[in-house]
Amino acid sequence: MRHRLQFAAKKMIRMALLLLGVSLTAFLLMDAAPLDPLQTNIGQAALGSMSPEQIARLEQYWGVGVPPAERYLGWLKGVLRGDFGVSLLYRQPVLEVIGQRLSNSVWLLVFAWVLSGALGLGLGLLAGACRGRWPDRLVRGYCLLISSTPAFWLALLLLMVFSVRLRVLPVGLSVPVGADAPSVVLVQRLRHAILPALTLSVTGVANIALHTREKTADVLDSDYILFARARGEGGRSILVRHVLRNVALPAITLQFASIGEIVGGSVLVEQAFSFPGLGQAAVFAGLGGDLSLLLGITVATAAMVFTGNLAADLLYGVVDPRIRRGVAK
Repeated sequence: MRHRLQFAAKKMIRMALLLLGVSLTAFLLMDAAPLDPLQTNIGQAALGSMSPEQIARLEQYWGVGVPPAERYLGWLKGVLRGDFGVSLLYRQPVLEVIGQRLSNSVWLLVFAWVLSGALGLGLGLLAGACRGRWPDRLVRGYCLLISSTPAFWLALLLLMVFSVRLRVLPVGLSVPVGADAPSVVLVQRLRHAILPALTLSVTGVANIALHTREKTADVLDSDYILFARARGEGGRSILVRHVLRNVALPAITLQFASIGEIVGGSVLVEQAFSFPGLGQAAVFAGLGGDLSLLLGITVATAAMVFTGNLAADLLYGVVDPRIRRGVAK
């Protein structure tokens, strides 16, 4: 138990250093971007009609002219006190904006993550067990095709088919148009999240399926599988008792590593479906020069990805007791 706690403590230290590096990188990229927050959010025509005093107050509000080091250190000091600042676009605390947008995105991300993992594992096992035959060729062709398909193009295609042609699913947004937030039920939210989640899950299947196929093929070529067949074990028993156990660790690694891909893909998908989630807020913050909100979203998403990797490391010992005993030593 002590060794497991030490292992988790080392991971948390690495997480803190990672978040620091991610926030610094995002700040430097934002500072180097050729964006004028006044022209972007107010417009050149409106600025031309303002007095110098009004423009000076706006520059102070948006932090124009403040040295980059002072801006970043000021933000970092606030974060260490638990204050991520106030969003300049939404005029709300950054944590409140992230919480509101994340509550919309969580259904989308969880559904896509679970569905892509289940489909990827199932298709990979099918392709590996049927190497050289038509199921294997079909799965590989699908994976190669979907890997080269942009997420936003697939989102537009699904919109045309299910929303415009068939009219069975809503065009976009996270709730019905004109509905009050308290009156929206869970079924309505899930219905609006089907197409965005389907887009993310379909694009995330290919990597897991192809890696699972290769691992399944390697296991089926091993000597102990030959011995199992010599003892009279059937194909289904071999897949469940031998193959599935050996592909579990790589599948867990790929599944939790796909969190970063799903979170990154949600930026384009939420834009295509006008889904008011965390990805869309990140786009607005970047284009609008809202530094505090962008850094808060960057840190939050990086923490989600790192937490997923930590969960995968901890699950290794549950799936394979040999790893747990190795850590204990």
